[in-house]
Amino acid sequence: MNHRKRNLVLLGASVLLVAGCGTTPASSSSPTSAAAAQPSSSSAGMSMKPGESMAGMSMSASPTPSPTAAPTAAGEPTAATKMVCGKETQDNIAKILALSSAPHTVSTWTDQLYTCTYHLAVGPLVMKVKESASPAAARSYFDSLQKELASTSPIEGLANLGLPAFKTDQGGVVFVKDNMTLYVDATKLPAKVGPHGVARSEFSYELATAVLACWQGA
Repeated sequence: MNHRKRNLVLLGASVLLVAGCGTTPASSSSPTSAAAAQPSSSSAGMSMKPGESMAGMSMSASPTPSPTAAPTAAGEPTAATKMVCGKETQDNIAKILALSSAPHTVSTWTDQLYTCTYHLAVGPLVMKVKESASPAAARSYFDSLQKELASTSPIEGLANLGLPAFKTDQGGVVFVKDNMTLYVDATKLPAKVGPHGVARSEFSYELATAVLACWQGA
């Protein structure tokens, strides 16, 4: 597939994922309190290419929050930030990996950085959102992260959803929108994941654009 056609496929998937925008986060628990979920055959027929639609992804009609909305309480992350650990994201991961139940998560909130770690049987998946004081501060954070991470390249054309974005050679993707920086880190996962052998970089991109589609609609 040439570059233009691939970008069109990626953009189309973002539109399809826009409806899955609920924000209720799952309760956190200690890493030893839950066993890793086992695969099932419920995701047969799902497209696994990055940016293509995924049959069965959560498509709830929950209200879309604004990424720059005020926190729910003093010092807490916004509802949009918590989306990375929310039910829809958990359901999407379970569908892609053909898990029989939602994956186990642990979340932290330190120095305006929300981190949600998914303890999967094949390794940890980490999704982070940095809430900066302003779009300029967010771009500065994004730029510093790109310098910090090794072997990065920009995500360009339609695939970047009109936002500054880059990927790492090891399976991470980073986007910045307004005062929010989203980092999906699948670098500790095997090169291919799930029953359909999805590349971890594609997996990261699918999860990132599912969240960003909701942020873009805010």
